[in-house]
Order: sequence, then C-alpha cells, then structure tokens
Amino acid sequence: MKKRRTWLILAGIVFVAVVVFVVVSQQQSSRNIPANFQTVEIRRGDLTAIVGATGTVRANQTTVLSWQTSGQIEQINARAGDNVSAGFILATLAESSLPQSVILARADLVSAQKTLDDLLNSDVARAKAYQTLVQAQKELDDALTNRERKQYARSDQETLDIARANFIIAEDEVTKKERFYDQFSHLPEDNPMRAEAYSQLAKAKQDRNAALRNLNWLLGRPDPQEVAEADARVELARANLADAEREWNRLKDGPPAEDIEAARARVAAIQATLKQAWLESPISGTVTEARSKVGDQVSPGTVSFRIDDLSRLLVDVQVPEVDINRIQAGLPATLTFDAIQGKQYTGKVVEVARVGEVVQGVVNFTVTVELLDADENVKPGMTSAVNIIVSQLKDVLLVPNRAVRLVEGKQTVFVLRNGKQEAVEVTIGASSDTYSEILTGDLHEGDLAILNPVIQQAQQGPPFAR
Repeated sequence: MKKRRTWLILAGIVFVAVVVFVVVSQQQSSRNIPANFQTVEIRRGDLTAIVGATGTVRANQTTVLSWQTSGQIEQINARAGDNVSAGFILATLAESSLPQSVILARADLVSAQKTLDDLLNSDVARAKAYQTLVQAQKELDDALTNRERKQYARSDQETLDIARANFIIAEDEVTKKERFYDQFSHLPEDNPMRAEAYSQLAKAKQDRNAALRNLNWLLGRPDPQEVAEADARVELARANLADAEREWNRLKDGPPAEDIEAARARVAAIQATLKQAWLESPISGTVTEARSKVGDQVSPGTVSFRIDDLSRLLVDVQVPEVDINRIQAGLPATLTFDAIQGKQYTGKVVEVARVGEVVQGVVNFTVTVELLDADENVKPGMTSAVNIIVSQLKDVLLVPNRAVRLVEGKQTVFVLRNGKQEAVEVTIGASSDTYSEILTGDLHEGDLAILNPVIQQAQQGPPFAR
C-alpha cells in the first residue's frame, strides 16, 4: 500500500509540473515575449536632466609662503590650524642674521621717504626753478648785449666822448709838465728840482699814452676771435635758458606725477626689501601647513607656511563640449564623496570657462561648482562626483538608457512588437543617470523596450550613456 501511495504522489507531481509548463507556455505565447528577452515598458514621467563629472575639492584661495632672503628664524607666531587675517606676521628673522643689503635698507628708506615728503609738501624746488629761470634770462640778455657791442663798436658814444676828454686832459697835462721841466732842464742831472720836474713830465706822458690807447681801442672794431667768443656765450646762455624753462614748466604747477610715482616706487622697493625679514600672510584663512621652527636657518625659496581660505570650497570639473552649452552659472548641483559614505551635498555652478582645452583630441571646458553646505568632513584634495542639474522636465516620454544603442552611428531603441524585435531610430533629449527623454521616433507609452536586443556585433555600439 505504501509503494502504491508513493507512486501516486510522484505521478501527481509530474502531472502538476506538466500543467504548469503548458500554462506558462500559453501565457508567453499569448504575449509573444521570447523567454530570452529582457524588456522594460516605455512610460511617461518627470525627468531631472544632469551632466555628471568628477573633480577635486580646492579652497577658495591658497598661498604658499617662502622666504626671499637668508637668515635664522627668531619668532613664529602661528601654528597649523590657526586662523589668520591678511597682513598677519607669521614669522620673523633675527636682524643680526640678515644680509647687509636688508639691514642698510632702513637708512635708505628714511632718505627715500624724505624725498617723497618734499615732493608732496615742499615748494622749494618750484621756487629754485623760477630763480634759475630768471637768472638764465638775464645771462642771455647780457650775452646778446655784449655780442652786439662786439659786432659794431666797442662802446657807445658817451664812452667815446669820455675817452676823448680824458686824452685831451692828459695831453694838456703833458704840455704843462714840459713847460715846467724847461725851467730846470739847464741844471745838472743830479739836481733834485730838475729830477722832480722830469719825473712829473714822464708821469704825464704815461697817462696821456694810456688815454690814447684806450681811445684808439674804443674807436676800433673787434677781431673775429672776440666775435666768436661772444657768439658762443650767447648760445650757451640760450641753452641754459631752455633748460630752465623746461624745468620751470615741469614744476610750476607742483611736482610732476611721474616724479611722485618714481619716489613712491623707490619707497615701495625699499619697503619690499625690508619685508624680506618676515613672512606676512597675503590673505585671510587657515594655516594648513607650518614647516619651520624657531632657530631654523632658511635661504631664498625655503617654504615655511601654507594658508587656505576655507570659507568657500570649490570643485573644478571637466565637461565635454557636447554638454557645455547646457550649463550656466547658477545651476544647482549635487556632490558625493568616496571618503564620505551615505551623504550627499548641494552646490551651484559659479563659473563656466569661455575657452576649452584639448586633451588627447577631446575638447573639455572647466566648470567650477561651489559647495553650499560643506562641513568639517569635506577637505581640499578630496575627489567628488558632481551632478549638475541642467533641467527638470515634466510628463515626457522616457526610455531607460540601457535600451538605447548606437547602430551604424544612429541612436536606436529595439522594441518588442508581435513577438519580434523591431529597431526604431530615435532622437534623445535630456538624460539622467538612468533615463533619457525621447524627442522623436516611433515610440509610444506602453511599448516594450528590449534591454538585450539581438543585433550584429559589427553594427552594435555600447548602451547609451551621458
């Protein structure tokens, strides 16, 4: 009885299996779906279109500070993790260890600052320029007058009249002295009275001859050498006057702007030399690296600090040229990090490059995304997956990206119709990670898209991806 019962049970199981097989086969036949096809129903729905890329987090601004001179560190005022403001002195060098040029710059700064202050506040240079101008004009006038006399006569009429009168007087005096001498000429030569009379006569003749020479000189014309010397003095006086006029025109309205700028540049250059004795933060931020200690000997190029402005964190991503025109500043984005599991951050596009870069034949554009809700877990240098939301569409025809193939260079979706696969050429619009919008093509809501169509390998391209 037990064996019979066992055979009945086995027979019943076989019968049920056969019935199930027949029913399933009939159902598949009624739907015309081959058992080896994976299908997904095409439907309408909402689509969030994204452009995805990866990039590295960076600070809003970063600076690395290195020494520009040699010396020994005397003081350090900041450590890694400290927040500093722009202009904060991070470290200084001992003055005794500085090069001579840096030490002497203190004295040069005093002189340069005085020159700048004089240009800005003193009127001495302007007054001297005017004095020089007046003197140069007088020297030119005198030179012209002297040349005029050399060319035509050595004196005016009044001078000549005086010279003639002096000669006449001197001639008359000689006549008188000759008469006086005649009274004693018969006396011996050693007679005192005769000697006195002769001495007066000789003196009178000398005066007359001198007056005659002066009169003759005034009546005569100058020689070429004298004229050439007079011309040279005129040209020199004119050149001096031109220089004086240029200097006066330069200073008459106050110190020229270029002089002030030159003086300021000299002061700035000396101050820059003095600043080599310390490291000053050029930005406000956080000290992320501090490599030096008090007593370290440094040389030009030695790096001591790095400062990052962590108030804003940015991610630069490379976007292909086919997608760049869909992106503009202000678009929202989502960001995820391999180092931060289970959390998604939000951001927005803040900058889109206007010029692309060609890398291995591919043109990419740099797009900068700012994190809006960054926390202490996000650090510069981390890699981030960025999805930029370029559009949000409502009630559009959607197809899975896995169902879109490239066949002979054309976007194609294979659908199941009447139990057979059929290729439909389509035009894809916006896409997300999983779905794409169908813009054109003979597809309708409810069609079954084949995920694993049977096509020739030579014609088949990879599944569609954005």
